[in-house]
Amino acid sequence: MEKLTVKLDFLEFPPTHTCDGADSSPGIRITGLSASSLAVMVVNPFVPSCCSFAPWIIWNIEPMEEIPPGIPKMRIVESPISAVQGRNDLGKIGYSGPCPPPGATHRYSFKIYGLDSMLDLKPGSSKADLVGAMRGHVLQFGDTVAMYTR
Repeated sequence: MEKLTVKLDFLEFPPTHTCDGADSSPGIRITGLSASSLAVMVVNPFVPSCCSFAPWIIWNIEPMEEIPPGIPKMRIVESPISAVQGRNDLGKIGYSGPCPPPGATHRYSFKIYGLDSMLDLKPGSSKADLVGAMRGHVLQFGDTVAMYTR
C-alpha cells in the first residue's frame, strides 16, 4: 500500500474546529495522492465507552491536495467540494469537533484513504458500512493526529 502524507495546520485544535467554537471541519492537506477517490475517517481512541469513536466520516471526494475547511453538515455535499457524509458516532451527519470533558485531553486521528473508485455507499451510512465498502478498494493510506484539551 502506498503512503500518503497528511497534514493539518495545527497540532492542537483551535476553538474554530471544536464544540467550544464554530465546530467547523478543518482543512486537510494531502500529498502523494494517485488514487481515484478519497475517504476520511476521524477517530478518537480515548472515548471510554468504546475503542474507536468516529466524529466524522466522509467519502467520494475527488482526488485533491487539500480538503477545504468548513464542509457543510449535509449527507450530500456539493460545495466547496463534492462528497458524501455518513452518520458519525454521535448520530449526526458531518463533522462533530472535539469536545472532551473539562480537564481532559483527547487525541484525534485523521485517517485518509486513497481508493481505486468512488464507493457505492448511501449517504448517512455508518462507520462500519464505510469500512466494509472500502474493503478491497484501498490503494493508499496516511494519517495525522491533533490534540484538544478543555
